Amino acid sequence: MARSKKPLRVPHAFVLDALAPLQPEVGRLFSGFAVYSGDRLLAVLRNSEKSPEDNGVWLVLAEGTDPADKSLRQDLPALREIHLLHGKMRHWLLLPSDDGAFETLALQACDLMVRRDPRFGRVPVSRRS
Repeated sequence: MARSKKPLRVPHAFVLDALAPLQPEVGRLFSGFAVYSGDRLLAVLRNSEKSPEDNGVWLVLAEGTDPADKSLRQDLPALREIHLLHGKMRHWLLLPSDDGAFETLALQACDLMVRRDPRFGRVPVSRRS
């Protein structure tokens, strides 16, 4: 008897609703779920019991966007480095789910991406032609 696959339980699914105009696609990545729009990786949605301090929305910065850009912190004040990455992938930043304004800030980030803010999203090497 064949076992049926369990449906993916994507955390922070409200992000997918907010990104609907970009027709997001979701796939497994690291300990979370990658969110793509076409070939562009926009974010990772994560809620893992391992390293819960890095749960939330991992935002992918566009090539050429400086992670220390003050405008990022002005728009998304809770944004910080991802501890699990040990500073090795500086173009990934976290909106932590344990921040009191998490949902508001995550929706604001989605709004910026829907409006095609050039600071967010990049085509990973695996999707380049």
